[in-house]
Formats: sequence, C-alpha cells, structure tokens
Amino acid sequence: MKKNNNLGIWMDHSAANLIDINSKNECRSIVSNFNSETKEEALNTSESLMHNKRQQMHKAYYKEVADEILKYNHVLLFGPTNAKVELHNYLKKDLHFKKIKIDIEPTDKMTNNEKDAFVKNHFEKI
Repeated sequence: MKKNNNLGIWMDHSAANLIDINSKNECRSIVSNFNSETKEEALNTSESLMHNKRQQMHKAYYKEVADEILKYNHVLLFGPTNAKVELHNYLKKDLHFKKIKIDIEPTDKMTNNEKDAFVKNHFEKI
C-alpha cells in the first residue's frame, strides 16, 4: 500500500481532527470515548477506577489515531493540550512508526480554517 505524504492532526484529549491537505475529503475526526459522563460514572464507584478507565479509553483513542498515522510518511501533531505529546510517546514505543517523521507544535484553540492554514504553512516550509 502506497503511503500518502503529509497529515496534520489537531488534537486534545477529547478529539483529533485529521487534516490531509492533499485530500479532497473534509477533515475527519476521531473522538475519545472518555467524556464527562463516563468520568462521573466511574468516579461514583471509585477514584482509582476512574483513573484506570481514563487510561484505557485514552489508549484506545490513541490507537485509533495511530492506525490513521500509519498511512502517512510525515505527520504534524498540534493542539492546546499535552495530548499530542502523550500520543507521540505512545507512538515511540511501537516500531511501526519508526520511519514516519513526526513533528509536534503547541497551539491554542483554532477554527477549522486556521487549522487548515497551519498545516499547509507547516508543510510548505519543508
């Protein structure tokens, strides 16, 4: 399977917006299943259970994003939280991602147009 060139991923702990500037498709999103409702439900049982549930759901979320990253040669992770760094650490543990160039940039919250422009600008500099 031929890999596409570049992918930008704006992400926080609740969602990841996948931006392929060479694709005609709209921005795709991957949503984490760990939300305030799930947190409240687990917290009512015990704090320990809530932390375990959060870790399991974040791992599943990162795996889903990672499966998309495998289709690309160069990836830009950006966003306002440390989710991008957590994902990068998750990817570094897997040899499948060894040949994929991954850049990390901190940003604030952005509109969809700002995200698209940020990704285009980043890959034009390269």
